[in-house]
Amino acid sequence: MSTQHSKKAAKFLKNGTYAKWHDATFWAVRTKRDNMAHGLDEWEQLREKASAIKRHTITHLDEYLEQFAAAAEKNGVIVHWAKDAEEFNQIVYGLLKQHDVKKLVKSKSMLTEECEMNPYLEARGIEVVETDLGERIIQLKGQKPSHIVMPAIHLNHDDVGELFEKKGISKEKGNHDPTYLTYMARLSLRNEFLTADAGMTGANFGIAETGDIVVCTNEGNADMSTSCPKLHIAAIGLEKVIPNYDCLAVFQRMLCRAGTGQPTTTYTSHFRKARPTAKEMHIILVDNGRSEWVGNPDHWEVLKCIRCGSCMNTCPVYRRSGGYSYSYFIPGPVGINLGMLRNPWHHSGNVSACTLCLSCQTVCPVKIDLGDQIYKWRQKLNRLGTANSEKKWMCRGMNVLFGSPSIYKMATAVSPVANVIPPFLMNCSLNPWAEGHDMMKFPKKPFHSIIKEELREVKGESRGVKGQ
Repeated sequence: MSTQHSKKAAKFLKNGTYAKWHDATFWAVRTKRDNMAHGLDEWEQLREKASAIKRHTITHLDEYLEQFAAAAEKNGVIVHWAKDAEEFNQIVYGLLKQHDVKKLVKSKSMLTEECEMNPYLEARGIEVVETDLGERIIQLKGQKPSHIVMPAIHLNHDDVGELFEKKGISKEKGNHDPTYLTYMARLSLRNEFLTADAGMTGANFGIAETGDIVVCTNEGNADMSTSCPKLHIAAIGLEKVIPNYDCLAVFQRMLCRAGTGQPTTTYTSHFRKARPTAKEMHIILVDNGRSEWVGNPDHWEVLKCIRCGSCMNTCPVYRRSGGYSYSYFIPGPVGINLGMLRNPWHHSGNVSACTLCLSCQTVCPVKIDLGDQIYKWRQKLNRLGTANSEKKWMCRGMNVLFGSPSIYKMATAVSPVANVIPPFLMNCSLNPWAEGHDMMKFPKKPFHSIIKEELREVKGESRGVKGQ
């Protein structure tokens, strides 16, 4: 009955100490988010406003995209349109080849992860350097992000120290102090910035009214990626466009509070055109399935996502299974939904990684119904042909049990017999329920028998009062 997610989660949980740390770390971020939310009396009104803005923009996306592209071109920016990942990668490589670029520095972009841009460029002789510290660490380690905001959260300072020693970044062997490691990473990256031929950024928001893109970081690496190289390329998904700066003010107040529990990111950078000493600025607007998802009546609202990561921080399954237990490159509740939109046959194993507690949609700053959408995906698994056969047989058995009062009464009457079975026989590998906790104790009387007795007593007392 195991899914791919549950099998990978089992491996993650073998290191109990680390699993507890992972859980506690993300719950601490969730707590910081709560403190920030409670500090704003208008927090829920902001959530409503943010959701309404996104709903409006996505349902009028064609108009706002045309407005954004026209405004950007008026500013002197060269705008490109990519229908899918392949075309996006081809456009980026064409621009780099045109400008004889050998080294590209880039700030964090989940869109480039989605399109698998780095390996595409590297296979064609372009050196790609991630400049977000977390992204740089996992790039050097040959890994993928385990979280969209904290990509290297699965590694501790000893892991990073040993990696930096191996790569020649750290000069003091055995010095794994985080402050020292950060300093050495800064020195290493500064040289990359100064020797790069082009810089790439993602975009948290695109402002339709002005053609600006807005990038939010805590390290300033987006600014360095665009200040030193002569060429700036920005990659932005269609859904990142919003109407104007009034709308940006709503999202800017919420993004960092929801994601990391900070009042704001350290840097909120606005790019309107190429700087005077640079050659060109290019913006690539990427579809890659988004225009199709807009037409999905059950799941289009996932496009409201602003990639804050708050749904992962609160999710009890993500916190206790880690990002690498999911098959899609974005883990957690939003990743489950995006993965199913991308390829439901390949990523359907993720939909079981949800307790339907709905904590994700409770904290989501743009009020995406993430848990409800996962529930809807589960109802489609049989039609997709990916439903677990063992679970289907279990459901058939439960249908017989709960569909027949006589069978149900008999089952609840004999169930206490399980209480006298020796624990070593009940709490073993043959009983999946016993994995992670002891077998439950069945009550001597089922609830329906107890409630009937209580009702009879109440009725008896009621007759006695009337008789008086």
